[in-house]
Amino acid sequence: MTATALALVLTAAAAHASWNYFLKTARGGTGFMTLVAMVASVLWAPLAAGQWILQGYVFQPVHLVPILASAAIHTAYFVLLDRGYRHGDLSVVYPLARATGPILTIVAAIALLGERPGPLALVGAALVILGAYLLTGNPLRLFSRDRPRGAGFALLTGCTIALYTVVDKIAVSHYLIPPIVFDWCCLTARLFMLWPIALRESPAALGQSWRIDRRAIVLVAILSPLAYILVLTAMVFTPVSYVAPAREVSILFAALLGMHFLKEKDPVRRLLAAGAIVLGIVGLALG
Repeated sequence: MTATALALVLTAAAAHASWNYFLKTARGGTGFMTLVAMVASVLWAPLAAGQWILQGYVFQPVHLVPILASAAIHTAYFVLLDRGYRHGDLSVVYPLARATGPILTIVAAIALLGERPGPLALVGAALVILGAYLLTGNPLRLFSRDRPRGAGFALLTGCTIALYTVVDKIAVSHYLIPPIVFDWCCLTARLFMLWPIALRESPAALGQSWRIDRRAIVLVAILSPLAYILVLTAMVFTPVSYVAPAREVSILFAALLGMHFLKEKDPVRRLLAAGAIVLGIVGLALG
């Protein structure tokens, strides 16, 4: 992985952990996620239009396939992630979701995209994943009846991460859709997918969410697209089997946020697990 790609991914990781923290501390719900998509669609439209013009992007009907597929998968991702945070702790849901995604992404990248990461990169990916699971406590509990609260939603969220990562890699590297344009198209499509769900659940949810969580909505609307646009940019010239695990350094940032601001317990285990993640990132960078 090049220094440029690593810098993009690490910056994205900090932004990603931050918006998850704001989502966790907010009231949340489908109305919240719908408003995030709406605000983000408006805020990022000028940059998307600028990249469209400057790069001379030519839309083709086939581009609708990855755009709509990614939008649908991201819709499921945000709904599941929000449900996970309503039922579990940030230090359980976030690491589980972020660790499950790379495991499945690497398998898919090798099996479907023909990527062949080197041994050091694979060891690094394994350390990132191991550290993420250790952050949740005992990994053997994940599939038992006494698994941590929110773990089921987190594991399902991880499956959606793997799906959209592969789809989005194809969109930006095969179809050459500019990253900001692609992300804006996806989040706008996601808005139209979330809107009827929010209205069906509660017609008043949108207004209540805006009154209660206006600040969090705007921050997530800025940071969530920013984090993923940086990742998409890295994926243009970097194998997805490197990018997907490397971005999980966000787990370290989330652990620090949880310990400092949410007063979550067991800091020694969390720091040891975070150390394994950092070593894994070094392996990915050198591999």
